[in-house]
Amino acid sequence: MSSNRLQLVREFIVQDFLFGRDNGFASGESFLESGMIDSTGILQLVAFIEQTFGIKVEDAELVPENLDSLDNIGRLLGSKLGAANPQTANA
Repeated sequence: MSSNRLQLVREFIVQDFLFGRDNGFASGESFLESGMIDSTGILQLVAFIEQTFGIKVEDAELVPENLDSLDNIGRLLGSKLGAANPQTANA
């Protein structure tokens, strides 16, 4: 399930920041260090994540540990969506 989430994020990055060219970047690759996304781009990415997954990324969560790679985004989404939908765990 989370791989589907990350695929959506990857597709957004490829379309909006890599001009449709997926260079096969690794899921742990730093967006900022590689120059793939700049600080303004991170804000676009956050807006996409919030709209797509129906979550709110709090100001305190706007740190590289949460947003600077697909792996980090996957962990953030897992914690946010798990906390946002506790009833689904019991269903």
